[in-house]
Amino acid sequence: MALIKKFQVTFDCAEPERVARFWCEVLGYVVPPPPEGFATWGAFDRSLPPERQGAAFACTDPSGVGPRMYFQRVPEGKVVKNRVHLDVRVGTGLVGEERLAVLETECARLVALGAVRVRLLRADGVNESCIAMQDIEGNEFCID
Repeated sequence: MALIKKFQVTFDCAEPERVARFWCEVLGYVVPPPPEGFATWGAFDRSLPPERQGAAFACTDPSGVGPRMYFQRVPEGKVVKNRVHLDVRVGTGLVGEERLAVLETECARLVALGAVRVRLLRADGVNESCIAMQDIEGNEFCID
């Protein structure tokens, strides 16, 4: 029998908390409670050495099913296309105009959060339609 492993998705970014909170809104994730002994994440962050303050943030699926999302500050900016990206599944099982309507509604919600619409990829007989987007730091993702 194969062992199923849990995993987290890690984002390199400039502003970990800002990007994490964006993805909380996109996915319905939550920020977990701060470590024991700290009333807030801000209090925990201020307890770190200055070079580590604001260096990382995380969010989790409140149901415990989805992977943990971890965001870490890196010195370099995004330069090229992501080799891995998230597909946010909002139109599963839908086809045609019904699917497009759901995708467009979700796209409008995410643009209001700061995402950028890149392009609509229409159904091609093999794949259903999806919308390519970028998060608030330019990381590619799709809503499908």
